[in-house]
Amino acid sequence: MSNLNDKLRLTALGNRIQAIKKAKAPKPRAKDHHSQAHLAWRMVIELVAGLGIGFGIGFGLDVLFGTSPWLMILFIFLGFAAGVKTMMRSAEEVQAQQQAILAEDNTDP
Repeated sequence: MSNLNDKLRLTALGNRIQAIKKAKAPKPRAKDHHSQAHLAWRMVIELVAGLGIGFGIGFGLDVLFGTSPWLMILFIFLGFAAGVKTMMRSAEEVQAQQQAILAEDNTDP
């Protein structure tokens, strides 16, 4: 009887040790070391895309209506504004992700 009781106690002890090791194990890093460079390039591309699309629309409308260069200038500024707005949205998204990671790290014992 004592032998069976000892085996049960050892099994329970082993399970508790595994649970503690699992809780104390370091978490894997969520992002690699290139994440900031990736974010910077993403924002640059968003800005340049806004400018390019604005230029294309403005140039096309100038050719169509013969108002050169007024619509092109107007749409370049609109494209710039759209690119900046998209960049800000990306920055807010990344900030929300980082805050969620920090909140998760602060809740762990």
